[in-house]
Amino acid sequence: MAEPMNPQAAQALEKLRAAALALPETEEKRSHGMPAFLISKGKMFAYFWHHHHGDDVTAAIVKTSGPEEQAMLIEMAPDLYYRPPYFGPSGWVGIHLTSDTDWDRVADRVAISWELVAPRRLLEAGGRRPVRAIGIFSCDATFNRPIIPNNEGTR
Repeated sequence: MAEPMNPQAAQALEKLRAAALALPETEEKRSHGMPAFLISKGKMFAYFWHHHHGDDVTAAIVKTSGPEEQAMLIEMAPDLYYRPPYFGPSGWVGIHLTSDTDWDRVADRVAISWELVAPRRLLEAGGRRPVRAIGIFSCDATFNRPIIPNNEGTR
């Protein structure tokens, strides 16, 4: 049975859920006992990790472009990013969710993760749309985003 969430973790899940579900054609389901976000009938792009196996960690787990980006993020901000168990060997990165979380940064990493697994038809249709309407963060074109490998140039 899952451990009940404290109010801070419940609020973090709601904010992560809002960021993930604001992206085109996404849905939520439970995977390995935790909320997971995926492109409808497709691949996972984010997980909400809370006290998984009693580790006392609340985090968003998101996909990166690979081990090099994962290592760069962790080196750049080791108090924010970490290599999560189970997911880390595949290049995913954990983002600690605390009372002073920068939700703009989390939302951007969630959107980048979505872009890494989105099918070509969604990317060609314009990809993610601005998510300012939900009121917890904004997407800004000045964020540094990885190149999406699609053999048709960059986005």
